[in-house]
Amino acid sequence: MTTPMMILIAGPYRSGTGDDPTKMAANLARLEATAWPIFQKGHVPMIGEWAALPILRVAGGGAPGSAAYDAVMHPTAHRLLAKCDGVLRLPGASTGADNDVRIARERGIPVWTDLDQIPTASAG
Repeated sequence: MTTPMMILIAGPYRSGTGDDPTKMAANLARLEATAWPIFQKGHVPMIGEWAALPILRVAGGGAPGSAAYDAVMHPTAHRLLAKCDGVLRLPGASTGADNDVRIARERGIPVWTDLDQIPTASAG
């Protein structure tokens, strides 16, 4: 048992999609599918895109790979890592997720590759 943590869910979002919005939405849904089990363990799940996409919209938008997109998407996840207590790395090729894991390890933040590895938070 541990205290509640904020856990960044890292995995493919844009990778392997050819920038197809439907495929990107499917990848986001796959990331989001792990949010409920993390919450059930007593933690707060976080996905970088949950924070980055509204910021990008308000900043005027930007297609994947544009300067605006690149200025918002990965930097948002990196800033979130300063507040997160752990990272769940989902399977699949993703340069951004691999970078999140690298940063987390450099900062001494635990990285898990399976939901079962995440400890349950104590109640209260």
